[in-house]
Amino acid sequence: MEIIEKAPAKINLCLDVLHKREDGYHEMEMVMTSVDLADRIALKTLEEDLIVIHSTNGFLPLDQRNHAYKAAKLLKDTYHIKKGVDISIEKKIPIAAGLAGGSSDAAATLRGLNRLWHLNLSNEELVLLGEQIGSDVPYCIYGGTAYATGRGEKIQQIDAPPQCWVVLVKPKKGISTWTVFENLSFEQLVHPETEKMLLAIQEKDFLQMVCNTGNALETASAIKQPDIKRIKKKMIQFGADAALMSGSGPTVYALCKTYSKAQRVYNGLKGFCNEVYLVRTLK
Repeated sequence: MEIIEKAPAKINLCLDVLHKREDGYHEMEMVMTSVDLADRIALKTLEEDLIVIHSTNGFLPLDQRNHAYKAAKLLKDTYHIKKGVDISIEKKIPIAAGLAGGSSDAAATLRGLNRLWHLNLSNEELVLLGEQIGSDVPYCIYGGTAYATGRGEKIQQIDAPPQCWVVLVKPKKGISTWTVFENLSFEQLVHPETEKMLLAIQEKDFLQMVCNTGNALETASAIKQPDIKRIKKKMIQFGADAALMSGSGPTVYALCKTYSKAQRVYNGLKGFCNEVYLVRTLK
């Protein structure tokens, strides 16, 4: 028997960092939504007690560093599963891009193995497991659009934003998330107005949504990767309705109301970066 799960990428419409907590994590406030760029996870039971990972991307680790591997091992250890699993990852989401690709793979693995091994776990139970793997995994269990707080693990699902086109551009040089947070200067943060974003989504107001995108980490990440600012500038020049970095970067995305506008942004950026994607937000 084989179980197939899609693992969609996410973008941050809003990302705010409120303060550093006593446990070393940062208190976050985010609005995230899924886009139709997705990895494909195929899961098959093995009689041997092994976790075997395959991937179409040669840069993805296939051992315990892999998020899907961590998810499978966590389920096996927690529920004393003696069978193994073969996990095949058809990779479409760029690696280390701020799009939650690894977290989405982990979430898809948790959902898929829940079905494959007949564990009958609720989403709430899967979320508690996902928290142990990464801060974005709880959101990825649900997907769609959500307001996230805590370190990202407290999820409140909300209505989808007005559907639009999204152009994703990943610069060649990546950014390590922990290095962005390690030296974060709270005095330099520009805080987005999250409440206004939530209201714009509730009212299906595309104009207000694009006016209220914001990412408090962007300034810090742009110091490490100057292409973030260059890409944003070009996106606006080519007619994007909004341009913003996703997560801790380095991927930058453009929001476009019409396909023709998105196509213009896409074509304009294709010559600037190798990894450019034209997708839509998911309903």
